[in-house]
Amino acid sequence: MLGFAAFTNYGESGRQDHNDAATRASVECALHAACDIEAIDINVTTLGSYVILEGFVRRRGDVERAIEIAESVVGRDYVRSRLLRR
Repeated sequence: MLGFAAFTNYGESGRQDHNDAATRASVECALHAACDIEAIDINVTTLGSYVILEGFVRRRGDVERAIEIAESVVGRDYVRSRLLRR
């Protein structure tokens, strides 16, 4: 756990846009703070309650590590990956 707050109040009406921006920023910060993964080519977006990771990673295992980091922020089952290894 990297110490970033989890955003799990997706059902609150009127705060969805703020939650999306805060969630995206938290996941991006967590990815960039991790020393064991290059996150420069990873784009983070949100779609409803889900965080979408798109882009490229360089090393074997980085896809799984990126998912693990994102899940540490938003929780398991809220992360979808479209990451590819170069």
